[in-house]
Amino acid sequence: MQKTSFWKAGHTPTLLASFFYFDLSFMVWVILGPLAVQISGDLGLTAAQKGLMVATPLLAGALLRIVMGVLVDHLKPKKAGIIGQVIVMSGLLWAWLGDLSSYHTMLTFGVILGFAGAAFAVALPLASRWYPPEHQGTALGIAGAGNSGTAFAALFAPTLAILFGWQNVFGLCLIPLSIAFLVYLVFTKDAPSAPPPKSLVEYLHVLKDKDAWWFMFFYSVTFGGFSGLASSLTIYFNGQYGLSPVTAGYFTAACVFAGSAVRPLGGRLADRIGGIKTLSMMYMLAASFMLIASFGLSSAMAAVAIFVLAMLALGVGNGAVFQLVPQRFRKEIGVMTGLVGMAGGIGGFYLASSLGYSKQLTGSYQGGLIVFAALAIVALLGLSAVKNRWRTTWGSAAMTNAKI
Repeated sequence: MQKTSFWKAGHTPTLLASFFYFDLSFMVWVILGPLAVQISGDLGLTAAQKGLMVATPLLAGALLRIVMGVLVDHLKPKKAGIIGQVIVMSGLLWAWLGDLSSYHTMLTFGVILGFAGAAFAVALPLASRWYPPEHQGTALGIAGAGNSGTAFAALFAPTLAILFGWQNVFGLCLIPLSIAFLVYLVFTKDAPSAPPPKSLVEYLHVLKDKDAWWFMFFYSVTFGGFSGLASSLTIYFNGQYGLSPVTAGYFTAACVFAGSAVRPLGGRLADRIGGIKTLSMMYMLAASFMLIASFGLSSAMAAVAIFVLAMLALGVGNGAVFQLVPQRFRKEIGVMTGLVGMAGGIGGFYLASSLGYSKQLTGSYQGGLIVFAALAIVALLGLSAVKNRWRTTWGSAAMTNAKI
């Protein structure tokens, strides 16, 4: 039974400022995806190169989440977030004023954008540490709804590229990021109950726990599917149905917004019925919709409908995973957020790059989508294998007030 209402349990200004920071960071993280059609036209990129270009920020962000997770525990979340935001804004300034005329330069820029994706490892602990176990799903669902920034990138970036040129879009991104930075400085506050920092060796101890690996795999499917599609759907709709970059961006934004909007609902649902039950249903649905999409639907509108449903399932799944993680690893939430977030980014890198290679090698995106649907089924089977142990150990009624 919940002892206090959600809005009285934590620190609302920090929660909302974390969401805003996370939201705009994610907008920048995937910005190369919505711009990929125009960039590849100017640079003459192949389908595989396009896929790798949009996937590079995802992989860089995945690896950098470990770095930011360590900084969160050693410097506290607020200071770690300041460092990350300064690096991202400096990178955007370089990209706006510098020379991005080669494929390898774009890959370098993609690595810098990875720091924006690493915001995940800051925003979630910053919010999480303020809330008790029974409200973790809702708190992390709200903070994690910053995924919606990917929708803004798809919605506005292609049009701005036509009006001002795709390189100038990076300069325009500095405007909202500067506002988010000021909001972050003023309203965020580190929770007083933060655990003491650990040595680097102690961080490796978490990896000896098999539950850590399960959570990393589960999130690599839910968030990997979300971020991979967010980065790739503009290319997909353009290549599969011949849509203009702007129209493809609108279609992508609809899909991405669906997935990001339901993340708080996923956390809330997991708080109510349990994270395991919620996640199990979502894997089943996500696998089904990805498999349907793999057969190449006859119209773009039908494809949008199926991808919206897939993203809804993945978005709810994202919220459910992070209802469970703080219950199992509350004292290690900083490093676990980094590790689990890293796995999610790697999943996104795999999906985005595999779609590009599948298109180049076979002329179709089917192979990449089928394999990812299979991974969702494997995740469902894995969750079924561990759920009884989880519910009778750290997830038992004797150990937590939260529903597992």
